[in-house]
Amino acid sequence: MPSSPTRRRRERAMTAKTNTLPPFADRFDAAAAGLPGRGRAWLDALRDEARVAYRDAGLPGPAVEAWKYTNLNRLRRAGFAPETAPAAVETVPVGSALSVEAYQAVLVNGRFRPDLSALPEAGAGVEVLGFADALKREPALLESRFGRIAPPAGMPLVALNTALAADGLVIRFAKGKTAARPVHVVSIGAAGDAPVMFQPRLLIVAEEGSNGCVLESHIAAGDGVYFSNGVAEVAVERGASLRHYALQNEHPSAFHLATATASLAEGAQYDSFVLQVGGRLARREIHALIGGRRATCRLNGAYLLRGEQHADNTTVIDHAAPDGTSRELYKGVIDGTARGVFQGKILVRRDAQKTDGHQLNKALLLSQGAEIDSKPELEIYADDVKCGHGATAGELDDDALFYLRSRGIDAETARGLLVDAFVGEAIEQIEHEAARAAFRRIVDGWLAEGRADKQRDKDGGR
Repeated sequence: MPSSPTRRRRERAMTAKTNTLPPFADRFDAAAAGLPGRGRAWLDALRDEARVAYRDAGLPGPAVEAWKYTNLNRLRRAGFAPETAPAAVETVPVGSALSVEAYQAVLVNGRFRPDLSALPEAGAGVEVLGFADALKREPALLESRFGRIAPPAGMPLVALNTALAADGLVIRFAKGKTAARPVHVVSIGAAGDAPVMFQPRLLIVAEEGSNGCVLESHIAAGDGVYFSNGVAEVAVERGASLRHYALQNEHPSAFHLATATASLAEGAQYDSFVLQVGGRLARREIHALIGGRRATCRLNGAYLLRGEQHADNTTVIDHAAPDGTSRELYKGVIDGTARGVFQGKILVRRDAQKTDGHQLNKALLLSQGAEIDSKPELEIYADDVKCGHGATAGELDDDALFYLRSRGIDAETARGLLVDAFVGEAIEQIEHEAARAAFRRIVDGWLAEGRADKQRDKDGGR
């Protein structure tokens, strides 16, 4: 029986609505039933808010100022789907992760794996819980923090994560305690026969007067294409100190987007370092709110790129309280036809008098096809401040190369020494000694891989 004109119009309208949904939004309804904590009013409301926010905004495009240098069209076309069965990962591929003595919490495709983890014992000064366990044991902690430090409104990738995050971790450093060891979060991407996407979620709370360190290693198990969209919410309470260091060393075909949002109370100290060496397309976005007097925020990092990689480091430090201090140093090394992006903004609000902020990005271009887009920015509404920013890009110093060559050092070794010294300035910003050594080993491995590639090219690909 033929359909009526009214029914045909309704069907066309429904089809048009479906076709205009942003990428991944059609997965929301199917995923909702399997998400932990379903039925808790506050969490259901937060997820509803996130779904609406993402449907309204969609994936950001070049028309969005903060995304003008990073195009997500390849991500839109890849056809990623949520994982339908747990990935068969039985061991942690330690070779590509940070190597440091620490408590270990493992996520595989965004899902907590206690069997691969080595969690802190009672009395260690830090507690680590999977998301489902935290909902049962610490519901008030989650309700007061989850989605509050990084709200979904205005942040579409945070909204996507909030709507679809199937699992994650809660790390809490106890009031007035110094944790015995760092906590190492190892997030493993493992693609199956089809491209998969996952949404790792991390909540870190450094309670008043505590002292702790969190490491993140984002790595791959096997080959394949996947999309990791992680969100970390960080609360550094009054007088607490938190060191937060992240390695992005994903598979060369992976897409890695991550957002970290930190809130600093009075006298808090937050020390961040990010090293990006992997992935096909990667972006690490950090937002830090200095909400209490005399708080200190340090955002440092390095990015080492070759081939056709694209890596974006975007930071925003919001000085909303007086007497705050912020420091940023990012250094990039770019080879082949790779592209690096650095966008750093320091915002000083009217009441944030006596702010002291400084930001610097330096890039080293090793080839004719390498590219860097750098956008430092200051927005100041207070009148008693000391702020500055800078950005430089250039090639290796010919005089320095000549000096090393004149002392019998071959060209590739000389180049490696200069690159190592250039990146070393950023690595030295890491205060935790063992973590600093672990990042140094990753940099050494990247340099050695580059030398091996060039030698193969000279040998004709043998």
